[in-house]
Amino acid sequence: MLLLLACRPQSGKNGAANDNSKKEQKLLTKPPAAFSDTLEINSRAAVFYYPDSIQLEKIKAGIGTSTFDAIMHEYYYQFRFVHIELGNQWPGIKIVEAKNARHLLFMKADKSREIIGLDTKYDPYGLFVFHPQKDPVQLELTNAVSEIDFYFPPEMPPTGHN
Repeated sequence: MLLLLACRPQSGKNGAANDNSKKEQKLLTKPPAAFSDTLEINSRAAVFYYPDSIQLEKIKAGIGTSTFDAIMHEYYYQFRFVHIELGNQWPGIKIVEAKNARHLLFMKADKSREIIGLDTKYDPYGLFVFHPQKDPVQLELTNAVSEIDFYFPPEMPPTGHN
């Protein structure tokens, strides 16, 4: 989304440039979630987070319908691919869908906790992986399948790998 906003042509007029700059600054801020729920995760998991319907409407209003549709199309296929690959290669990882949550609460094996506020994450959609022995890590959707190999320990190899 940032790439699409950065590639927009700039106006040559000072007043219009300032207005565009203010509008782009506003667009670069993710609207807050309408929900205040906290989702607790205490086992090996891949946590996919999504914006709620109000956030989606605000994002769409801020960037326009055609840009919004293109971004949502991209997210759909990235999520679909990662879901399929996780199911095929890492069947021992629980897949969690966090659609109406504002916070993720990760409960570690040593009883420590880590809370992640999804409103602080720029991307409206994303993925965290979690193992109770480690801190949760956010993965890039485009590289998630290869990055997951570096996160989970060897006692849990993907199927089909030696």
